[in-house]
Amino acid sequence: MRVRVKGLTVILVAFVLALTVPSAMPANAQVDVETIASYAVVEYPDRINFTLELESREQITDIRLNYRVERDSFVDVVCESVAGYDADTKSASWTWDMYTTGNLPPGTVVEYWWKISTGSGNYHFTQPQKVAFDDSRYQWQEISEGNLSIYWYRGDLAFAGELMETARVALIQLEDDMGAYLARPVNIYIYGSSEDLQGAMLYVQEWAGGLAFTGYGVVAIGIAPSNIDWGKRAMVHELAHLVTHQMTNNPYNSIPVWLNEGISMYAEGEMEEFSESYLRRAAANNDLISVQSLASPFSSDADITYLSYAQSYSLVEYLISQHGSQKMGELLYTFSLGSTYDGAFMNVFGFDIDGLDTAWQAWVKEKYSASSAQRMAALPSFMAVLLAVLMASSAVKSCRKKRLAV
Repeated sequence: MRVRVKGLTVILVAFVLALTVPSAMPANAQVDVETIASYAVVEYPDRINFTLELESREQITDIRLNYRVERDSFVDVVCESVAGYDADTKSASWTWDMYTTGNLPPGTVVEYWWKISTGSGNYHFTQPQKVAFDDSRYQWQEISEGNLSIYWYRGDLAFAGELMETARVALIQLEDDMGAYLARPVNIYIYGSSEDLQGAMLYVQEWAGGLAFTGYGVVAIGIAPSNIDWGKRAMVHELAHLVTHQMTNNPYNSIPVWLNEGISMYAEGEMEEFSESYLRRAAANNDLISVQSLASPFSSDADITYLSYAQSYSLVEYLISQHGSQKMGELLYTFSLGSTYDGAFMNVFGFDIDGLDTAWQAWVKEKYSASSAQRMAALPSFMAVLLAVLMASSAVKSCRKKRLAV
């Protein structure tokens, strides 16, 4: 484990890399253009300002910024934007306004270079540079272990160490339960409160306490030191989303929503009573949502959403408890190959989604009917104890009345 302070300056100037021009860029034509300066300034979370200063003996007719974002992708996506050029100052600039695209998660690296065209039809490419979209409003500290790094600014080292230990245990459990692990680095940014987190994101639901940017390998979550118990469960939930993404990401298909959410809820630990009450009631009233329906994004109705999450947990619990951890690992691997939902379950378990729905509903109804029967069986004993307490209380009151009468 290593600990260090990550000093972030208010203005981040991208450094020029001693790299060859990427293969995606054509070789420079013979243009008499000299780059004086090229840099990027981050104003988190609103924008990145890119600036180029140059000298040229030829007339500049067009300048464009090319950039790519470092994230999981099966294609090399390069964006190009027309920059504004001022002939008097011999400078060009372009601003990436995050309000038009939604902001990148903290720490995201953007690689960029300029294409300069002249009146003679020639063009010139500058060398690639990188800039990190860091949230420089806070003085972050870092603690790292293996593929996991936690950044925080509020709370002491013990606070961060407790979060790291919780994450470490959760990762071990994920590997034991379903063979899932972190194959690539993940960064977790711990904002000091939910309000700080909200202020770091341009477009986010007011109730959001944590966000998993799976394609970027980033978790952003608001955890005050005084609310660490909630924070540990929430952090594990989001971390599990990144693990699941790394295990199943492919260019052909995604996994069912219930499986993605169910793995994250299962990673948190035992289901909370609040969630279980929804599942128990639905099982008793034959109101369970079909597994097929849970494959798509959940309803915006609060009660249906709570039940959807509870069922997702229960489905993962059923698969692990009834079919074993090895099968869960095989399922994630099969999904990583781009399998369909029915194809993956048929290949691993021998039943399709309809078959899973039938088997799981029978299992969960039996589970809760058995627990209800146990509670009913214990009821006579409870009632006898309650009756004895009431009779004793009545006797005491009677004695007190007699003493008062004397």
